[in-house]
Amino acid sequence: MTDLPTPSSDLTTHPWFFCGIGGSGMLPLALILKGHGASIGGSDRSRDQGRTPEKFAWLESLGFELFPQDGSGVISAEQTLVASAAVEDTVPEVVRATQLGCPRMSRAQLLATLFNAAPFGVAIGGTSGKSTVTGMTGWIMTAAGRDPTIMNGAVMKNFVAPEAPFASARVGSGDAFVSEVDESDGSIALYRPKVAVLGNVSLDHKSLEELRELFGDFLARAEVSAINLDDAETAALAHRARSLVTFGITSPDAQIAAIDVVEEPTSLSATILDRREGTEHALTLKVPGRHNLYNALAAIAAANAAGVPVAEAVVALGSFVGLARRFDVVGISPSGIAVIDDFGHNPDKVSATLSTLKVHPGRVIALFQPHGYGPLRQMGAELAEVIARKLGPDDLTILCDPVYFGGTVDRSEGSERIVRLIESHGGKAEYVPAREDCAARIAEIARPGDRVVIMGARDDTLTVFAKDVLAALP
Repeated sequence: MTDLPTPSSDLTTHPWFFCGIGGSGMLPLALILKGHGASIGGSDRSRDQGRTPEKFAWLESLGFELFPQDGSGVISAEQTLVASAAVEDTVPEVVRATQLGCPRMSRAQLLATLFNAAPFGVAIGGTSGKSTVTGMTGWIMTAAGRDPTIMNGAVMKNFVAPEAPFASARVGSGDAFVSEVDESDGSIALYRPKVAVLGNVSLDHKSLEELRELFGDFLARAEVSAINLDDAETAALAHRARSLVTFGITSPDAQIAAIDVVEEPTSLSATILDRREGTEHALTLKVPGRHNLYNALAAIAAANAAGVPVAEAVVALGSFVGLARRFDVVGISPSGIAVIDDFGHNPDKVSATLSTLKVHPGRVIALFQPHGYGPLRQMGAELAEVIARKLGPDDLTILCDPVYFGGTVDRSEGSERIVRLIESHGGKAEYVPAREDCAARIAEIARPGDRVVIMGARDDTLTVFAKDVLAALP
């Protein structure tokens, strides 16, 4: 394939083709490019399999030309193919693009090109919480009149409208571009932010040594950094930043802090201190959990580093209603059983969700669908330990088989191993291979006062499944 377009080139003067256009990382990029006038086609295996047809119908209504994933949409060497770095060379679109000599960009390369071309980039980094902090920061800056462009890996409920049911992106006319940036593939090194946000650093896809280097360099490239002093690994990188806005709950040195924290089942309140100004501001969040208070502090610090007063940021967060699939309360059954749809898929995220649930009384039934056989092998042992530690003797975890969309991955062992590991740590778990059978099992055992949480990633149909579970409950 030919060389990549340079960041300074006009990205709207030639056609694009997105392989996997419905994916959480691809869709918002396609929306942003389309919003700037680019001509875009795409394909997606999920569309071919009949999954989430309403999403693809919506894309077609916006003028995206969609094709089966058979290579038929790649017709010209003028097209730039956008494909995840994980897409295999045998995928028909990649084969056809190679034959034609089309330029190819990864998702991260395209995002970095768009981000770096913006006058004022705000990059949200860290192992966990990036999507929520991005949504919060974007909402604050929108409320402040900055009219930002926002790139998110999740649907931002504040921006959902009849004409934008899958609002994981917002195209603004202001100078700010707010985006989460990923360290798992090393692509965080591509971004040149004005403001860098670092919420936490923990093991996920890379060693701590690699993460320290990546995140340290990330801070060093920014004009100002917002960092969490309560996270030891993050605080240890403070010296790499050129200028700092710090936040935290327990650290006495945090410039933006929180006290008087009150956690409710679906909300949270606190007093935000700006120690630089000696001011206090009452914060009420419509999303629960201490992890979301950290997310809010990160967003307040990020927006403040971008010029938004703390008081204004706190007021804006009072109307932030969250992200789809981030502790998203689907509903409560007639007998009082709550069903929650959640993106938790790695140990940190699962731990945050279960911790939020266990702050309040009531049994937890957790359905976990792993987001792949590979990730399950990599983080399964730590995941099992977290589940066993966070849940009590009356709680139950049900695991179905990992999501699988095809490919050559080793599927010899999956969720049954995690069930054995949970039980070895003293937890209660069941392996029910087919997801549809899990719904029947939950309906059979759930009782009034229970909280049912549906967890997993890379599968939009989990939201539909959560609604089906709710409908089946007494």
